[in-house]
Amino acid sequence: MSNILEVKDLTKQYAGFTLDHISFSVPGGAIMGLIGENGAGKTTTISAVLDLIRKDGGTVNFWGQELSSSRQFREDIGVVFDGINFYETLTPAKVGKISGAAYRQWDRSLYRDYLNRFQLPADKEIKSMSKGMKMKLCIATALSHRPKLLILDEATGGLDPVMRDDILDVFLEFVQDEEHSILMSSHITSDLEKVADYITFIHKGKVLFCKTKDELRYHYGIIRCGAALFDRIDKAEILAFRKEDYQWNVLVADREKARRKYKDAIVDDATIDDIMLLYVKGEQKR
Repeated sequence: MSNILEVKDLTKQYAGFTLDHISFSVPGGAIMGLIGENGAGKTTTISAVLDLIRKDGGTVNFWGQELSSSRQFREDIGVVFDGINFYETLTPAKVGKISGAAYRQWDRSLYRDYLNRFQLPADKEIKSMSKGMKMKLCIATALSHRPKLLILDEATGGLDPVMRDDILDVFLEFVQDEEHSILMSSHITSDLEKVADYITFIHKGKVLFCKTKDELRYHYGIIRCGAALFDRIDKAEILAFRKEDYQWNVLVADREKARRKYKDAIVDDATIDDIMLLYVKGEQKR
């Protein structure tokens, strides 16, 4: 599979924060989840990828080219941020007319279908909508100019669980072939566990890892043990660890190996949430 998006050594410096040589790629037909604590650099990364802020170093290529090299990229990239970008006095119907004038690929029929699917009244002013309805409108608009790549920054955050699940199904439909992909940041890791193919974890401006979701879900584990067993664990196997009261929680990359090797310990499966919390709140291997 060829990569739709390639980010290499992306760097951006602010006072007190550095986005430090961020690298990852998004293959065709895949969903890349971008995770990390608040302030880790997820939104800065997305903004730099889209040339909304000036990067200090590194390269970003879409379909092997820089964003500025082709006007077609404006059509082929759909973007949704955590916030409404339309005037609050507009209605979905008026948003559709404006978007139809802005995008050559605008599909009026598809937009109408999304409004119906998302139960968005065409003549209701945006200012009277809930946050969830506003986010659905942004997603409908981004999808209706038929992009090949969706870039989403916390786009499901304002939705209730039922509608969030419906939107995730829409995202899965979007990437059914190898020509469409999604880069989505989200603090709702259960969403990524459902739809993501890959996970890139940014922590304090650096990429800690970029792995397939299946590797994280089906191989990573957490050893829960006392101090005596903790001291016996091979430090080369420890990714991160944290002490809670009298128990040590130790993140390892091969839980089945840990179960065979440390038979006296409890070795649990690790969710993406567990992995992120141990990296963020725990300590790295000693």
